[in-house]
Amino acid sequence: MDVHDLPKVNASLNALSALLLSAGLICIKKKNATWHKRCMLGALTSSAVFLAGYLSYHYLAGSTPFSGQGWSRILYFSILIPHTILATGILPFILFAVFHALRSNFEKHRKFARWVWPIWMYVSVTGVLIYFMLYHWFKAPVS
Repeated sequence: MDVHDLPKVNASLNALSALLLSAGLICIKKKNATWHKRCMLGALTSSAVFLAGYLSYHYLAGSTPFSGQGWSRILYFSILIPHTILATGILPFILFAVFHALRSNFEKHRKFARWVWPIWMYVSVTGVLIYFMLYHWFKAPVS
């Protein structure tokens, strides 16, 4: 494996996070707190490993320019910009929600999770979309 394999690994980690977030939501709606906790800690772990891989890739390889033109460029940046803003800001709130859950302060956890979960899900899903747009649908040259 070399540095150019990291985007595929990172997209897979984002997809795994989205699946675990979905499973965690289903579990808590079915009142299965044990599996909810496992899924959510799995999503947190997957997201943390993603972040390490993402930062490593960009440190080692730099950025990959988007090669699409016209409508695809508008679509790409309309997904990328809110993704980047939300991804940058959500981490402390995720950690805050996890902190309250681990402290069994479920009222505060629920309060935060109701708006943190959809943002975290959005960031995970759009991360996968961005990968496909950048590396498969509108083929960017590999540097």
